[in-house]
Amino acid sequence: MSSITTEALETPVRRSMERTCDDLSLLVLAAVGLVAAFTFRDYGLGWDDYTHAQYADLLLRMFRSGCKDTSALSFANLYMYGGGFDMAAALLHKIVLLHLFETRRLLGAIVGVIGLAVTWRLARRVAGPLAGLAALLLLALCPIYYGHMFMNPKDAPFAVAMVIMMMGLVRLAEEYPSPSPRTILIVGLGAGLSIGTRILGGLALVYALIGFLPLFIEEFRTEGARKAAARFIHTAYVLVPGLLLGYLIMGLIWPWSIIKFGNPFLALTYFSHFFERPWKEMFDGALVSVPDMPWSYLPTLFALQMPEVLLVLSIGGVIGTFVALTRREIPARRKTIFLMLTLAATLPIAIAMVKRPALYNGIRHFVFVIPPMTVVGGIAFAWFMNWLGENRRSWQPVVLAVFCFGLLLTLREMIRLHPYQYTHFNYIAGTVRDADKRFMLDYWGLAFKQASDRLREQLAQKHETPPPGRKWRMAVCGPQRPAQVALGPDFTIDWRSHAADFAMTLGEFYCKGLNAPVMVEIKRDDVVYARVYDIRGRSIATLLSIPPP
Repeated sequence: MSSITTEALETPVRRSMERTCDDLSLLVLAAVGLVAAFTFRDYGLGWDDYTHAQYADLLLRMFRSGCKDTSALSFANLYMYGGGFDMAAALLHKIVLLHLFETRRLLGAIVGVIGLAVTWRLARRVAGPLAGLAALLLLALCPIYYGHMFMNPKDAPFAVAMVIMMMGLVRLAEEYPSPSPRTILIVGLGAGLSIGTRILGGLALVYALIGFLPLFIEEFRTEGARKAAARFIHTAYVLVPGLLLGYLIMGLIWPWSIIKFGNPFLALTYFSHFFERPWKEMFDGALVSVPDMPWSYLPTLFALQMPEVLLVLSIGGVIGTFVALTRREIPARRKTIFLMLTLAATLPIAIAMVKRPALYNGIRHFVFVIPPMTVVGGIAFAWFMNWLGENRRSWQPVVLAVFCFGLLLTLREMIRLHPYQYTHFNYIAGTVRDADKRFMLDYWGLAFKQASDRLREQLAQKHETPPPGRKWRMAVCGPQRPAQVALGPDFTIDWRSHAADFAMTLGEFYCKGLNAPVMVEIKRDDVVYARVYDIRGRSIATLLSIPPP
């Protein structure tokens, strides 16, 4: 893996492979941006969307008041997260002619595309244009990343911030012990954005401390302890301006973190223990309390939700890293880079398997490991194609065809699931059709938007209006605020079904199937995501199939 190139590959036209890969990468970015621009309105509200919008208002009010109004610093538990994305969406909403939550979807798409671009440049920097193109395709066609980038205001921006941080760390390893001003800037930007979004951004320090060991050991052997220590101290010194910039960025998007020096550590302590009333979720066909999820939760879901081609290549890349660490001919800098990327892709999952924190909502809290997984996978693909070019050239078209076939399989599923790509399960799991019996799919209730749109269309076509003197009454099994926003001002909502006109339920295990006419049914791959029932004149005791937590 020390000399990954694309020289052994040939193109049908007389252009360099590097230029062709770069052109294709730009084309992929443009295509994703174009698709996102035409489809961002299709995505509904997540469970936390409304609360995050409120948090943004409080933060902006605090800044407008000269920090006199500090209600944002005690709002729910969101003050222990950064609000950079939320504030940016609120400010963007003031200048674009879109509904607030459409603006949030649009900004999510923009941030997600930025993450794609940084991932491409990172993989390209490490292993060349072919690796960059492969990593970009793997991430763009990863349904979990793509789906979350539109509607997840914490985990998707955090994933982008972390890959920016990884770009800074890789550049730092390449330029050590004299990083350029641009590298110092990127490290500071990545640190401020990542820690300012989620305290887990501090994991980057762990990646660096462990990842730089091959380089430190090599310098200790060749330069001596005194000179190696001096080079390290020099590097730390020149990074100070970048770290100060990062601290300012962190304070801007996460004001609570700088009110007291120890607040970030308080947040880390807070999130290390489960802070809510426990509830149960479906995992592998059983109802499990979220603090008691087994150690296999994350590896199982990653194995069943990641595209097969990404699984194979990322596992191959991880193995390649450990092989590279044993090879003397590979420079220590390369070992450091490979090790940091591998740690970024695997260490958070390993820590969760050992520590067993409360786990819920699938793998959304671990979306940030997906970009480094695709970088590792892209490097593995480029190395393998290079090896084939030197040893089995006739096999190159076959491997390329298999790679493209794997990507097309995932693309097909993403189109079928739209706009619920975040619920994707791969063919190992039997797609969402089989996974529905064993796991939760639309746990954030995005299908309520489409169900609400279709209900309003039906009522308009039938010229039905609410009874005189009141609005339509909707009983909801699922997130209440997203349902209210999706339904609009002509509806009042409640979780109780008594005296309601309609009932809207998710297709999840905790919502009961009702003995009532179905007005709207949202399905993907024969799996019900949401239903709207006409319960006028009917006595429905409850919408829940199990008691509430």
